[in-house]
Amino acid sequence: MHHKRVWAAATAALLLTAGTAALTGPSAAQGPAAKPGKAQSYVVLLDHGARVAPAVAALRAQGARVTSVNRAIGMVTVSSKDPDFRTHGAAVAGVQGVARNRSIGSVPAARPDRVERENLYASTSSAAQRRAHPGKPGKPERTKADPLDSQLWGMRMIGADKAHGVDLGAKNVRVGIIDTGVDASSPDLAPNFDWDRSRNFTTDMPDIDGPCEYAGCVDPVGVDDGGHGTHVAGTVAASLNGLGVSGVAPKVDLVEIRAGQDSGYFFLQPTIDALTYAADAGIDVVNMSFYVDPWLYNCRGGAPEDSAAEAAEQDAIIAAMSRALDYAHRHGVTLVASLGNNHEDVANPRVDISSPDYGAPVHDRTIDNDTCFDLPVEGSHVIGVSALGPSGGKADYSNYTTDLTSGELEISAPGGYFRDGLGTPTYRTNGNLILSTYPLHVLQEEGQVDAAGNITPDGVALGTQKQCTSTPVPGADPCGYYAFLQGTSMASPHVAGVAALAVSRFGHGTRHGFGLDPDAVAGILARTATDHACPPGGTVDYTSVGRSAEFTATCVGPPSFNGFYGSGIVNAYGVVR
Repeated sequence: MHHKRVWAAATAALLLTAGTAALTGPSAAQGPAAKPGKAQSYVVLLDHGARVAPAVAALRAQGARVTSVNRAIGMVTVSSKDPDFRTHGAAVAGVQGVARNRSIGSVPAARPDRVERENLYASTSSAAQRRAHPGKPGKPERTKADPLDSQLWGMRMIGADKAHGVDLGAKNVRVGIIDTGVDASSPDLAPNFDWDRSRNFTTDMPDIDGPCEYAGCVDPVGVDDGGHGTHVAGTVAASLNGLGVSGVAPKVDLVEIRAGQDSGYFFLQPTIDALTYAADAGIDVVNMSFYVDPWLYNCRGGAPEDSAAEAAEQDAIIAAMSRALDYAHRHGVTLVASLGNNHEDVANPRVDISSPDYGAPVHDRTIDNDTCFDLPVEGSHVIGVSALGPSGGKADYSNYTTDLTSGELEISAPGGYFRDGLGTPTYRTNGNLILSTYPLHVLQEEGQVDAAGNITPDGVALGTQKQCTSTPVPGADPCGYYAFLQGTSMASPHVAGVAALAVSRFGHGTRHGFGLDPDAVAGILARTATDHACPPGGTVDYTSVGRSAEFTATCVGPPSFNGFYGSGIVNAYGVVR
């Protein structure tokens, strides 16, 4: 949607406007004081260089309760019952802008997962077909492999199987999984899980996440009640241990940096805290398979249909995310993110019909290409990843671009495509998706595994699998479980894993310790990627697989860089050979 090189200029303008935007327009008119409402959580972004203590004191004087302070970027999180706090808080000296963090006690609209779990929503009459063709085994390589690796067509597509014969990744290379958590009890993840560095920055919200399982509604590290983060972590670094699956970089350090709710929402404050923590903790690579709620697109000055308060909120979100991404990049963190599952040309976005997805009624929003940002993927220094199916074609759901100078899309990777292989026995089968680790208790809640740990008929139909060992590492369960998903969320961790291999292979001592400059990592990924031409004629009509005409996508550009593949398909073997 925009040149990432002008992101800094755009956010610099916000430094001058975000603090005053909430005071303009009809909502700033004087009138009777609003009655106190239910408590809301807000993120307060301070001016650059502003002293924290006086700002905190002023916010408390307004009746706000300060819940956390992030000094790395000058951010204060507060709780307030003042329904006009976004306006009143922005008027405090030293405050640049205010954004809602989350509603406390309100129920946002349910978040659909029909892309990632498309096989779940397939008609029951096709259950036998879904079970068929779990994946075509590749040609044997002279490398070790785990029992389910034959089903990992994505690993073969990027040459990870061959890369394992050269480099498995270094233990001193740390990959942060900014997601819903990581199930550290999985015998495939436990060997690489870093208990000391892992953190959870979220608090469960019963109205959207279900009943709290732990005191204070704060899950301990090593727990994933959503499943998404565990699946991502397995693709990055499941151990090559003779069990289940192996990840792209099966010996690197896995660090849970939880910013996502169990329900899959990612609010601003946990996301900011996760990014700055990654920088401070010496993380080399982070994977970000999400967007920051509640706005699919944060627009500078708001979309035309947004209120003045909503516009000011988006200005604050853009500025806060800019600071956090810049901070992480300066501290040596390579930032990898999914491009999105909206089957959208990010250079010409459609009307946003899903925002805000909590805290206020959804309304149609006109998205301007030059002033609106899907965060974090459209932020500075972020490597955006599109998704491919087993055939190598762009998955129907994956975003893409027709502006080759925009900077959102850098590279492509396997993400799964349920409807790939039209006219062949693999069409609409589980094997077209990405198989990875998944938490047992989540599968039990979904009815795919019973109380005794056995896979149910529903689980069999969805391709759920179980692998056990008699010698798990301490703290791990003896059995691991594996599920098929698809999405750009599944493509991004393939790239994060290859980025970790690049750091392992070419890293050296830096002012932040062992590592590799993120720009150098991005350059290695781009140079070694496998070029892929646009499809013949450029345009793909997905109506043949049952999609609406809205999914039709046009690829522009040469094989070396185009709008479906970016610099090409990420190449693990090309990085390490």
